[in-house]
Amino acid sequence: MYETRLIIAGRHVAPDPVVAFERRDPVSDAVVTRAAAGRAAEARAAAVAAASAFADWTATPVQDRIGFLQTAADALEAHADEVVEIACAEVGSSPDWVRFNVGIAAAMLRQTSDLADLLDSTESPVDGHILRRRPAGVVLGIAPWNAAVTLATRAVAAPLACGNTVVLKGSELCPKTHEWVADTICKAGLPDGVLNYITNAPDHAEEVVEALIAHPAVRRVNFTGSTRVGREIAMNAAKHLKPCLLELSGKGTAVVLADADIDLAARAIAHGSFFNQGQICMSTERVIADTSVADALVARLAQEADALRFAPGQASPLGALISPAAAVRVRAMIDDAVSKGAVLVTGGELSGGGLQPAVLDRVAPGMMLYDEEAFGPVTGVIRVADAEEALAIANDTDFGLVASVFSRDTDGATDMLCQIETGIGHVNGSTVYDDPRLPFGGVKASGYGRFGGRDAVTEFTECQWIAIHDQPSPEGETNNQNQ
Repeated sequence: MYETRLIIAGRHVAPDPVVAFERRDPVSDAVVTRAAAGRAAEARAAAVAAASAFADWTATPVQDRIGFLQTAADALEAHADEVVEIACAEVGSSPDWVRFNVGIAAAMLRQTSDLADLLDSTESPVDGHILRRRPAGVVLGIAPWNAAVTLATRAVAAPLACGNTVVLKGSELCPKTHEWVADTICKAGLPDGVLNYITNAPDHAEEVVEALIAHPAVRRVNFTGSTRVGREIAMNAAKHLKPCLLELSGKGTAVVLADADIDLAARAIAHGSFFNQGQICMSTERVIADTSVADALVARLAQEADALRFAPGQASPLGALISPAAAVRVRAMIDDAVSKGAVLVTGGELSGGGLQPAVLDRVAPGMMLYDEEAFGPVTGVIRVADAEEALAIANDTDFGLVASVFSRDTDGATDMLCQIETGIGHVNGSTVYDDPRLPFGGVKASGYGRFGGRDAVTEFTECQWIAIHDQPSPEGETNNQNQ
């Protein structure tokens, strides 16, 4: 069993037996982690520690700050075996998924080197002016469980590079995994208090988040998670006039046009739909297929799904769902769709903490699977008459994180993506793809703001311009000139 501690001002605070909480294996239900349960007092202490460390950290040269993060990237990769074991137990992830997470997280830390010139720049488009970026202050990062290593790292990497200090609030579903990330980054040489870590029991999440957002030292909030919780975070932040970056729910869309390479599309859609049991914000949940190729596509998708089987207790490329309740919820969405006319082509069986990959055909409006994020290994095929209808259906959703278009006409596919309301688009590729060099985020109910790339500097710094006016001559010099 693991033990999780808080990290406040460089000190590791062990769990009190009275207030600790447990995280259980989602498949076996065995206790995996005994975690420190922070409350509002600990949250405020973490914010104070971050505020106390801010002046020295922001005065640290940009290249030195980034150097610490490069060291942290090496450490994440060097000790990956540790977190593979932890995350597989806490959230049921497959080893391949955790290692993939570690690789992306390390790349995120290394990508901060691309920000150095922006952070040091004082250039202005107007002569006689200085335009600069300065750190905002203390940043609150709130990370989810589904891509635990990647998303905890993303919550802190750019803020730290920009000269902010950070409080990372970990997920109650993977407290040890998130502690491992925070501790590994801290051990790269960060001064005490620059990165603080807090966890809480599930019943105290609201209390802890409210205390952190309300704290006067906290100047920025970033949150990755569901749209439902994101709305609450946004309202709380707005109450205190705190800017926030929200990366929320998605319902990844794949449009398969009449001239698409069906084998390519099926492989990419299966990857996007079923990797990590579909528990990725970018997962493909809607497949909009031209009627002329729909039969062939559905048959190939079924083959791809049947080749991926979840087996409890065995190394599986799928991993487990986060809880048996999650599997039951996704199965209910499948049953709802079938009751309203959809056809379950393959999969959907509940199996000890997992769900066999499911493909449904003839999904239509009015079904839960059409409108709601499933966050599980299920994808629904929606048949359309032509590209015009495909575009209309692609935009008929509250979400707007990612979409893919499959066509041999790449220019035409690109043009369609430019008309789809989404933050990220792919031509002939899986919806599950991330590159730390590029801005990541969505539109509509998928949130606002952008992680990644150079856009992160805008999110985690304040813009200041300074006008340098002509100075009057010194009094003595003026008098001499008058004589």
